[in-house]
Amino acid sequence: MAEGGLPKRLSFPLLLVFACLAAAVYGAINDQISYTVSPDYYHAFKFRQFAIPETMPPRFGAALVGVLASWWMGLVIGLPVLGTGLILLRDRRAYLRSGLRAILVVLAATFAAALAGLLVETLFPSPPDRWWRPEGVDAVAFNRAGAMHNAAYLGGLIGLPIALILMWQARGQPSG
Repeated sequence: MAEGGLPKRLSFPLLLVFACLAAAVYGAINDQISYTVSPDYYHAFKFRQFAIPETMPPRFGAALVGVLASWWMGLVIGLPVLGTGLILLRDRRAYLRSGLRAILVVLAATFAAALAGLLVETLFPSPPDRWWRPEGVDAVAFNRAGAMHNAAYLGGLIGLPIALILMWQARGQPSG
């Protein structure tokens, strides 16, 4: 055992579970914002896509969509980042600290990208026929919510190399 606590290798699954939970919570919050932007995006598209019952309160349904659409990004990003840290960082405390910091950096990049997607679609709206959308929805708002969602995934992928760089840089730092 390292430093009287859990061995470092047992910290990996704990951090990975935390990354998935953090991604799920992010998704729930993100979808509250995008529900405000376009309820149509959920009622005409996402609720059907995720089989959310019509009897479910819409805000809860939007949060559930966010959880279901996002938790797995914790695996996609967490496996390479936390695996790299497991190999590079010898000290359990440094590994935990760097892993948590990497997760927060990816969340920040995801949130910044989602807001940027919303802003870009607001300032420079897509042509009406550029994206698929169901009939009878507010096209402008629907496109804004869609842009926000697409940009959030891009932000997560942008956060991935940043988090890997953080792990690489942490390899020489003391745990204290």
